[in-house]
Amino acid sequence: MTSNGADLGFLTGIGRWTIDLIRELGRMSIFLIESLCLAFRKPFRLRLIIKEMHFIGVKSLLVILLTAAFSGMVLGLQGYHTLRQFGSEAMLGSGVALALIRELGPVLAALMVTARAGSAMAAELGIMRISEQIDALDVLTINSMKFLVMPKILAGIIAVPLLVGIFDIVGIGGGYLVGVKLLGVNEGSFFHNMYLSVVWKDVYSGFAKSIVFGAVLTWICCYKGYTCGHGAKGVGRATTEAVVISSVVILIADYFLTSILL
Repeated sequence: MTSNGADLGFLTGIGRWTIDLIRELGRMSIFLIESLCLAFRKPFRLRLIIKEMHFIGVKSLLVILLTAAFSGMVLGLQGYHTLRQFGSEAMLGSGVALALIRELGPVLAALMVTARAGSAMAAELGIMRISEQIDALDVLTINSMKFLVMPKILAGIIAVPLLVGIFDIVGIGGGYLVGVKLLGVNEGSFFHNMYLSVVWKDVYSGFAKSIVFGAVLTWICCYKGYTCGHGAKGVGRATTEAVVISSVVILIADYFLTSILL
């Protein structure tokens, strides 16, 4: 009886968790759809979108540049010593460029933006929620979703692909610095093999990933901040959940997008 009761309690817990997860996914989906629909309703708040693009894009530029440079340098170093075993050092440019454009550029840029801008967005909306600023906007008949959330999501969709493009260029530059200038790979072979290997499919697949990642990270971070619990503890929990869930979803989405776009 005890064993059966424990098994039943375990299964009940799993069922309750599954139902709660489905409900949360439903609420998040409605939140995203409503935010995107509001982008097509007047008034169009272009100034707010530009302001959020500056916050997400320009203010994330330093961390993107540093991450891209050292990621490219590590790829150049590791790639050189791996390819050297097969006498294929000339293919270093292809390896660095394809790794960055297809995978590392979109994923690492999105993770860095999540850590810097996503956490700040969740905390900002969370503080506005617990201090009743969002409720005040609703009382004043100002659509808080359109005023606070929609510009952030649109800005993420626009800014993250631009940051990914910068990430790719700087990362390739880091690989060039290590591979050509420090390790002596032929410069002509580095760029020629890169030119032959990288095709437009690689570029637009990375671009498509960056659009999805930009939407995902702003959507989850805004949702967690907008619906956070009461008090400072609620804001802290919402910010932590926003960063962790966004990072995990970005990695999961990367796998499925890669399988579709290959």
